[in-house]
Amino acid sequence: MLSDSLVESFRVRLEELGLELADLRIGGTQARPLVQVRIEWPPASSAGPDAQLRRVTVADCATASRVLEAWLDADGPLGRRYMLEVSSPGVERPLRWHRHWVRFVGREVQATVAGLGRARWTHDRLRGAAARLTAAPGRLDSGR
Repeated sequence: MLSDSLVESFRVRLEELGLELADLRIGGTQARPLVQVRIEWPPASSAGPDAQLRRVTVADCATASRVLEAWLDADGPLGRRYMLEVSSPGVERPLRWHRHWVRFVGREVQATVAGLGRARWTHDRLRGAAARLTAAPGRLDSGR
């Protein structure tokens, strides 16, 4: 399980580059953790639901990787033998945090909900749900 402070530590370092943390997963073994970081550019403040987001490039991933490696090597929160992978969220990006759901209001999403399997929300149903999005993690009210 990821601690909030570890997620925040990654988020802060990426924000220094102007990037956002889209997802963070830590797997592998205790002796050799695999750190998977997905990055994205934040949306323009005036961008609507149909605005194109700036795409993450290989150079962006390389820059983020160098910054994260320097921090991980110096502070060692995961030990010295970690493996780091930095990539874009991709087409099947995870919607992990509240801000992700807010960003995709008005778009069709497909989600796997623990215990419920896959579900699909159309534009209208997601808009209706988004009006009820709160800061409570893990809660999406469909309004029905």
